[in-house]
Amino acid sequence: MAAPCTQYRGTPVLDLRDNLRILRRNWILIAAMALAGILAGGLASVLTKPTYAAETQLFVAIQSSGSVQELQQGNTFTQARVQSYVKTVDSPVVLQPAIDTLGLELTAAELAGKVTASTEANTVLINISVVDNSPVQAAAIAQAVASSLVNAIDKLERPKAGGTSPVALSIIKPATAPVSPSSPNTRLNLILGLIVGLALGFASSVLRTTLDNRIRGENEVRLVTDAPLLGGIAFDQDATRKPLLTQTGPQSPRAESFRQLRTNLQFANVSGRAKSVLVTSSLPSEGKSTTATNLAIALAQAGQTVCLIDADLRRPMVSEYLGLDRSAGLTTALVGSADVNDLLQPWGEDNLFVLTSGQIPPNPSELLGSDEMKHLVSRLEQAFDTIIIDAPPLLPVTDAAVLSQHVGGVLLVVGVQRLKRHDLEKSVNALNLVGAELLGVVLNRLPVKGPDAYEYSYYSNDADTDSGAAPHSARSRTGKKTSNDVRPTTHDTSPGDLAAAGRPAGRFPRDDH
Repeated sequence: MAAPCTQYRGTPVLDLRDNLRILRRNWILIAAMALAGILAGGLASVLTKPTYAAETQLFVAIQSSGSVQELQQGNTFTQARVQSYVKTVDSPVVLQPAIDTLGLELTAAELAGKVTASTEANTVLINISVVDNSPVQAAAIAQAVASSLVNAIDKLERPKAGGTSPVALSIIKPATAPVSPSSPNTRLNLILGLIVGLALGFASSVLRTTLDNRIRGENEVRLVTDAPLLGGIAFDQDATRKPLLTQTGPQSPRAESFRQLRTNLQFANVSGRAKSVLVTSSLPSEGKSTTATNLAIALAQAGQTVCLIDADLRRPMVSEYLGLDRSAGLTTALVGSADVNDLLQPWGEDNLFVLTSGQIPPNPSELLGSDEMKHLVSRLEQAFDTIIIDAPPLLPVTDAAVLSQHVGGVLLVVGVQRLKRHDLEKSVNALNLVGAELLGVVLNRLPVKGPDAYEYSYYSNDADTDSGAAPHSARSRTGKKTSNDVRPTTHDTSPGDLAAAGRPAGRFPRDDH
């Protein structure tokens, strides 16, 4: 049973496979952003003026030789005072003497921006770090600030009544001129640039994927309809010059795609009710004519009697692909100028008959929606196993929507990278509006490799392993040559002669209506 044209919209939830697909689709963008991040990090390192950091360390001690208990109390007292000494380092009391000693042309506030003091928990150590553009001056300032702090604390802690300070600061690690700059850290900047570039690249890829509403694969189709995906036609660069299935290698991905489409169509129409299948698309240039033609050829190669009708009365292409005369065809039969038995043209060595478009009429929609067209399709369904009808696109004109009411089912061809999601939505709505039976969707022009490749195809080493290709395989084993010639077959044969030749024309009832 074919799935109904149920339509739904939803916000896709990105899982691991979606993320991997985004990465594969946009790897060039992500790589470019990562490279740009590395270049930005390197440029920042080059343009940043190098700075040097000189450090010195002081030890705070209690000047007491009392008992052990007094020493423990003094140690606790010292640790508590160390935090205050750290806060004192960037005060003018400490910095101004250092400025005067070195003759710096800086204010205490300006020098405070270069000096950093810290202490580690539960210790009596004070670390002083000075940053400057000159390594020698950084060391000199650090040493001067440390010496100034020693003197300042001695004065601040000295009792007013006189005597010595109970606390003594000693420089245990004199400042030395650093050999290498502390900033910029080129390696860190490059790593950060790479990380930021990758993050921006992935974010840009997600945004690009979210804003891009083109149909790229099955995931995008599922956002519009839950109709079965019957096949994916692999892209072939030679398809423009050699559009037919018989013109490509039997083991090519394109040939296998049509054989798989044939098999899936049989499963979608397992009840057999849809003997006539309308092949259409949303917009022109999505490949619906080549899909209809090659599907008809594939069905005929599987042993079915197939009638291919070119019902695109605005831009007929089937006759050009097959090399047939279209001066008399569908329109000729619809206006009653000739019987369809005299208009069917056999093609190839299989049971494939083609009803070309005929002369292009001024009123295609009226002809295709007429009772004559309905009666013609009904007659053909009695004579052939399958009827494949190539119809115009759905959105530009109403021909396909009108004609879909006379057939058993519709096959919707979607050109990936060409069709947008809202156009597919309009097409599905148009088919729903007229009550058409959507058998499934065919994705055309899919890449053979990459994230959007049709991942359900199976390329056999033997092109004839398809279960539906038994008649074709039998011919190959008997050594009979399969014609790849797209030139028209001689059509001077009468319907009776066709019957004698094993063609289905003899079993096609002549219309006396």
